Amino acid sequence: MARKKRKVPSLNASSTADISFILLIFFLVTTSMDTDAGLARRLPPPPEDEQAEMDVKERNVLNVKVNAAGQIMCGGDFIEIDQLCDKAKEFVKNDANSPNLPEKHLKNIPLLGQCAVTDKHVISVQTDRGTPYNVYFQVQNELVRAYNELRDELSKAKFGRVYAALDEDHQVAVREYYPQKISEAEPKNYGGNK
Repeated sequence: MARKKRKVPSLNASSTADISFILLIFFLVTTSMDTDAGLARRLPPPPEDEQAEMDVKERNVLNVKVNAAGQIMCGGDFIEIDQLCDKAKEFVKNDANSPNLPEKHLKNIPLLGQCAVTDKHVISVQTDRGTPYNVYFQVQNELVRAYNELRDELSKAKFGRVYAALDEDHQVAVREYYPQKISEAEPKNYGGNK
């Protein structure tokens, strides 16, 4: 007796494409995509723009240099990382209107009125090609912390709340009073470890 081959029943796959499409849509809708915010910095102009002259007075620029050994020079003096925030705050704020610090001028800012501001200042960060990453990021963090503290101080004095607790219009006014102006310069060799 010859064995009969059994026919394997076929699988109905007509709705498989629909199910895959629905699952794809589900995962796209429910998955969160992380986006990198990055650092808000002004980069130096490209080399071909060397003829364009920048109208920045020397007193309005605070030079922060970091060598390959991780040593920090701020305004011509070697300092420790924990001193950088205070130096940056002193520079940006210029309470006594010192001729060695950024020039102050009157500006009408919505919600704050007529204010004497130093919004033409720039903090220029220059690193050595061999600067350790952790020192570079500590410098960046200290400079951002200086701006955050200045904004919090102004917010508390004018509006009675910290900067983060203000609504968008009040935050814009505070940012106009203390704009964050940190410029990155092309890395150079300042000495230290090679």
